[in-house]
Amino acid sequence: MLKIYNTKSQKAMILAHLGAIITVGIWGGSFVSTKVLLDNNMNPAEIYVYRFTLAYLLVLLMSHSRLWSNSLRDEMLFALCGITGGSIYFLAENTALEYTLTTNVSLLTSTSPLITSLLVGLIYKSEKPSRGMLVGSLIAFMGVGCVIFNSSFNLQVRPLGDILSILAAFSWAVYSLVLRKLNVVYDLWFITRKTFFYGVITAIPFVLSEPLNNPVDLINNRAVLGNLLFLGIGASMIAYYFWAMIIKQVGAVKANNYMYLQSIFTLIISAIAIHERISLVGIFGCCLILGGLWVGDRLSQTWRKKG
Repeated sequence: MLKIYNTKSQKAMILAHLGAIITVGIWGGSFVSTKVLLDNNMNPAEIYVYRFTLAYLLVLLMSHSRLWSNSLRDEMLFALCGITGGSIYFLAENTALEYTLTTNVSLLTSTSPLITSLLVGLIYKSEKPSRGMLVGSLIAFMGVGCVIFNSSFNLQVRPLGDILSILAAFSWAVYSLVLRKLNVVYDLWFITRKTFFYGVITAIPFVLSEPLNNPVDLINNRAVLGNLLFLGIGASMIAYYFWAMIIKQVGAVKANNYMYLQSIFTLIISAIAIHERISLVGIFGCCLILGGLWVGDRLSQTWRKKG
């Protein structure tokens, strides 16, 4: 009986890690889709609200029997999820692009796994990051830098944009930790639905502050419609559901380390979809990321056995 249980647990862990790779791959492609929408004169807040409203309505079809959580405290935690994993994260990241270089934004938002590891170490004794995981994370982070500078080595300090980028990274780390708490009590569809709801509600003031496109024009534009559907269904509804499941299964630290792979997927998808160039620096960065994740896992296992 114990053997059967262990086998099921191993299969669940394998599926969780596979789901993490798929989810991060989808999010890597979302950068390309967002770029297409920006090129079609949609503003960042508008893109965010359209994609997450679509995702919310679809999730509502699967989770509609219950409206509120168990307590006001939990409702506030769901609101925090919507803000940190939705409106603040995306609006801070996209607004940062207006004040600093894309390379700065990409590099600084990629610090979210490191921030998550530090926060978990401060808050939870049961899930403290090992020295091996931190070493592997630093190697992977250097790889992210190489991938980001695949086509440009231009890096400048522009305080407002850089601060917003770090805010986005910190915001995602907080979201992952709050998600950990809610996963214990609520089902994944309910968590995903509440996150989308509060994310959209808190972003509406930003949308209304700028001129909006005619919805009919957006629907009639195949490129816009196709990318909005991908962002709403794939990068929002499916990916956020998977992410809640993954954090529940493997923990916030391990889950967020997969975020380093996002830049690899973006690099590959950009080359295929919009014909961006891949340099030797980019390839070297991909190797560092994969190597860093492998080194972190191996060192963690070795030091755990010695301990």
